[in-house]
Amino acid sequence: MFNSLSDRLTATFKNLRGKGRLTEADVDATVREIRRALLDADVAVSVVREFTGRVRERALGAEVAAALNPSQQIVKIVNEELVEILGGETRRIRLAKNGPTVIMLAGLQGAGKTTLAGKLSKWLKAQGHSPILVACDLQRPNAVTQLQVVGKRANVPVFAPHPGATYTELDHPAGDPVEVARAGVEEARQKLHDVVIVDTAGRLGVDTDMMEQARQIRRAIVPNEVLFVIDSMIGQDAVNTALAFDEGVNFTGIVLSKLDGDARGGAALSVASVTGKPVMFASTGEGLDDFELFHPDRMASRILDMGDVLTLIEQAEKNWDKDEAARMAKKFADQEDFTLDDFLAQMQQIRNMGSMKKMLMMMPGAQNIRQQLEQFDEREIDRVEAIVRSMTPHERVAPKIINGSRRARIARGSGVHVSEVNGLLERFAQAQKMMKKMAQGGMPGMPGMPGMPGAGGGARKNAKNAPKKKAKSGNPAKAAQELKDAAARRAAGPKALPTGAAFGQQQGDFDPSQLNLPKGFDKFLGK
Repeated sequence: MFNSLSDRLTATFKNLRGKGRLTEADVDATVREIRRALLDADVAVSVVREFTGRVRERALGAEVAAALNPSQQIVKIVNEELVEILGGETRRIRLAKNGPTVIMLAGLQGAGKTTLAGKLSKWLKAQGHSPILVACDLQRPNAVTQLQVVGKRANVPVFAPHPGATYTELDHPAGDPVEVARAGVEEARQKLHDVVIVDTAGRLGVDTDMMEQARQIRRAIVPNEVLFVIDSMIGQDAVNTALAFDEGVNFTGIVLSKLDGDARGGAALSVASVTGKPVMFASTGEGLDDFELFHPDRMASRILDMGDVLTLIEQAEKNWDKDEAARMAKKFADQEDFTLDDFLAQMQQIRNMGSMKKMLMMMPGAQNIRQQLEQFDEREIDRVEAIVRSMTPHERVAPKIINGSRRARIARGSGVHVSEVNGLLERFAQAQKMMKKMAQGGMPGMPGMPGMPGAGGGARKNAKNAPKKKAKSGNPAKAAQELKDAAARRAAGPKALPTGAAFGQQQGDFDPSQLNLPKGFDKFLGK
């Protein structure tokens, strides 16, 4: 959404690098480029004028003049001002103290209210709530059916006493939306649902009838939150639409839908500043899980190409299997071989986190490799998984046995070329060696990276602690005696071992656990 704006702002800040002091001309040029970038992104003119005015005032002030790195201070100022126009701080849903929390959705038709109702209900359910959806959009054909389908996918109940309009009954919809909303809240009380999400009707444009119906529903159910759902791709018209809805229903928060689109994103930067209402949620895709709480500081970091590592960490904590992570940590500490089964398990963990492309775009500096990321094929993970699953269990544990005929069989089973199987095995062998070196005592050339606990100190450490060879004496007589003693020791040969002790131990004292054998191997020793 903000790719174009990010590119323009990044290019603007590059021109400031290396300057020990910024003149007024430098600040004016920077502010001018920021103004052009925001206007090109369809940000409202009033918002651009106010934003650039504050940036210029602060950039010419004492905080930049006294900074050791003025260019970084400018970036800091722009980041803080972006956070302000996006709402300032994260705003969460205000839950009711008594009875169910009622959330009313409002917005134009096509903004994505019905789909968002399902996303919000699934998100609330994951937070430990028990939501219910109420179908009050009785004007749009099949809107009730769509909400029922979305509710089924989210595993959330839907209250829909009337089927709504069909294509043959557009002028005479079945049922009164106000009565349905009121009955839906009562249904939630009786069945002990703590959150009610009311999906209301929309229109192709703002009109009097729609606003009056929305006002009547609001008066009937007295919602705790009224969320205005706006399409992030509609551009400059977003401000007028938002102002009309704010005057009509007095919404309490904003939800940005279709934030994964390729539009310029000015709506997101304009609506919160113009209406004074916070952006609370963002819809980032078509799936029910593509929904997140809106953090103004994190969104500003994304726009300035500083990444969003906190959101990435939250996704990892939510989807990562802690038992699997503990198993891999123990295996790493025990210096056991990293197998293709482990590799497959790690890939499935990453898949659970969502789109690889979206995760990589959250990394700092991702805009510099955006073209490569856009060309990344998500199906590559499927092909790698197919290759590994086409191997036998023994081949996954011991990939060295995979010869030419086995590779051809694996390629046929996974539907790929043999060259792709060869490439995967080569990359896996390199990863296996790297992990083994890290477990034994750190990677070569990486100072300060010790080995795992109990894994020893690696080859360098062992060589350092090994006993040094005794130096030859400089006294000729003493050196001759040392040579004579060494010859006598060689002639005597090794000391005799005790009877029945192949390795210098009595058979009765033999302990297989001292040999550090693989698990289960002791059953072959006859003990």
